[in-house]
Amino acid sequence: MAIVADTRGNSAFASMSYWRVSGIGYAVPALLLLLAFFVLPVLALLLRSVLEPEPGLGNYAALLGSTTYLRIFLNTFLVSAVVTVLSVVIGFPVAWTLAIMPRRWAAVVFAVILLSMWTNLLARTYAWMVLLQRTGFINRTLINLGVIDQPLALVNNLTGVTIGMTYIMLPFVILPLRGVIKAIDPAIPQAASVCGATRWQCLTRILIPLALPGVAAGALMVFVMSLGYFVTPALLGGTSNMMLAEMIAQFVQSLVNWGMGGAAAFVLLVVTLAIYALQLRLFGVGRLGQQGN
Repeated sequence: MAIVADTRGNSAFASMSYWRVSGIGYAVPALLLLLAFFVLPVLALLLRSVLEPEPGLGNYAALLGSTTYLRIFLNTFLVSAVVTVLSVVIGFPVAWTLAIMPRRWAAVVFAVILLSMWTNLLARTYAWMVLLQRTGFINRTLINLGVIDQPLALVNNLTGVTIGMTYIMLPFVILPLRGVIKAIDPAIPQAASVCGATRWQCLTRILIPLALPGVAAGALMVFVMSLGYFVTPALLGGTSNMMLAEMIAQFVQSLVNWGMGGAAAFVLLVVTLAIYALQLRLFGVGRLGQQGN
């Protein structure tokens, strides 16, 4: 009996040791929180999308068969794609400059970028409303310089949404790109220069390919966040240029139509997961980690 008890005790101790060494035990609280506050609500929303107001796929058929809703989907993906491209184009040289500039100045610029992220989102959006309105600083400056004769329409349209969202999303491209570029061995472009490569060739054939995993990570983050953004499109775009997050909020809060709201939210979730899976397929977590090292 003692031998059996000792065997069972050793088995239990080995099992506990495995959980501790593998780290699974430490992840259990986080997994439980994820299950309670993400997985179960998403499943409940999915059930409501196929059960309300009547069982079936009527909500999805109405959502994907309406030109009005399809236009909202088009606005969402178009703005998200443009914001992603602009963020990468603007953020890449900023990240490269941060990686090569002296540490003291880099710390100052880095602090400014972080400060812009920590500033209240609503305050930043209202600031852009002031800057972009017809009598705002941008239009008055362009008129005084003689560039335009009449104020440009930069608010209550997708142009204003794109400008405001690009500003907000820039740090999410700059931060991962800075780490990837900083990890690139400076001897590699130097060796290319010694071998006769021009600056453009060093940029296009060495720096950009080596930084591509960081570009992909930042672009994915910006695109996914842009798909579900609410505050900035609602304030700068107006009701005539509604995006998907605004439509979901209207279904749930104004129309109390949980079926349609759940269907729209689930379509957005599926698209987001598909884009993330494509990114993992093309680049993978392992390659990104090796590039960062």
